[in-house]
Amino acid sequence: MREATGGFDGIAAQDADFSALLSAHAQPRVWGVGALCRAVADALEARFNPVTVRGEITGFSRAASGHCYFGLKDASGQIRCAMFRRAATLLNFAPRDGELVEVRGKLGVYEQRGDLQLIVESMQRAGQGALYEQFLRLKAQLESEGLFDPARKRPIPAMPRGIGLVTSLDAAALQDVASALQRRVPHIPVWLASASVQGAQAPAQLCKALSKLYLLAHDPRALEPEKSQKFGQNTWPRIDVILLVRGGGSLEDLWAFNDETLARLIVQSPVPLICGVGHETDFSIADFCADLRAPTPTAAAELCAVEREVLHGAVSLLHERLNDAVYTALDKQAQRLDKASVLLARPSDAVSAQRLRLQRLGLKLEHHTLQKQELLAHNLRALERDFPLKMGQILLNSQQRLDRAERALALLHPQHTLQRGFALLQDASGRVVSRVAQARTGQSLQASVSDGTLDVVVQK
Repeated sequence: MREATGGFDGIAAQDADFSALLSAHAQPRVWGVGALCRAVADALEARFNPVTVRGEITGFSRAASGHCYFGLKDASGQIRCAMFRRAATLLNFAPRDGELVEVRGKLGVYEQRGDLQLIVESMQRAGQGALYEQFLRLKAQLESEGLFDPARKRPIPAMPRGIGLVTSLDAAALQDVASALQRRVPHIPVWLASASVQGAQAPAQLCKALSKLYLLAHDPRALEPEKSQKFGQNTWPRIDVILLVRGGGSLEDLWAFNDETLARLIVQSPVPLICGVGHETDFSIADFCADLRAPTPTAAAELCAVEREVLHGAVSLLHERLNDAVYTALDKQAQRLDKASVLLARPSDAVSAQRLRLQRLGLKLEHHTLQKQELLAHNLRALERDFPLKMGQILLNSQQRLDRAERALALLHPQHTLQRGFALLQDASGRVVSRVAQARTGQSLQASVSDGTLDVVVQK
């Protein structure tokens, strides 16, 4: 402000000198409107540009061409701004009304209307740098401790018995979530634990609200009804899922959801927890710790349970399948009943059918029996014809085998060996002496020859 005040004083001094110069001439200069606007624009260009301005966005709009138009304001003033498509494509966030930003650009005059405007070349959230660095440090610390581990995250139940909701009573997110739940799952009771969602006191209040819902998740009677506000049926529901929601805002507005204590408490939730904080482009530490991150509060309400209409459709489909199965079973039983009715109506037909079947089986058995008897008689006649011949051949072969065995046995008799001049020596006990070492000098032996025995004495 001091620099701006000095600048305007300088322009005023220049204008005074210029007026004095004009007063020296007899005829004052007459300006054209466009020329005056260009002169003012040149003066602004020479004195201020480039300029950095901090203010709150108002009336933000993006044209089909990609150019952005908005105003910057503070408690004491407002200025029109234009940001062309080339600069807008470099933004790393989506500007919104009410957001505090710092812009850098050039002051100029829009000559067609004579309006003062700021041509924005870059934009960033005010104070984002320090907060963002703090956010990254905490994120890295908790991630190293495993708080963001996907394996820790639990699936969201399709049909929860009760829903816990943490948000501010004054937040627009409450109405969005309540409308979505009433539209999609009006049959599920909802517990609301209110807490501030912005400011220095918000983290403590959010932790307190979550702690209440954790108690309810363990025991629905843990809190008195007057300590919470409840939507839905007048019953004590058991909470199976918790929603932590807040609408959009700047990094400073959402800073309560980057609190370390809150993050560690979220991880301790006894039931799955859905975090729907800000808009789709906003991320907080609570998002990473939750079991599921929703891009908006309304999306969190849509993700916490299967829509009632979907369940109705599934029930209707099951009802149709059950009806089809029942009717199919009834049809089959009806067919069996029809067949049984026919049989019971004329039992003589069944008896006749069985008699005919029995006659066919009897004829078939008689035919097979005659065939078997003829085959056996034929085999018997063949045996009678061939028996004498085969028996004589068998006796002849047996006699020949017996003769051959007898001759072989005779050849092996010891008498044949003795007839060729050999003798069999035996001692007094009848033991055969086949080696010299078995005899001793003076021993009496018996020698068997082909026609008798000899008594011999060993001399040496």
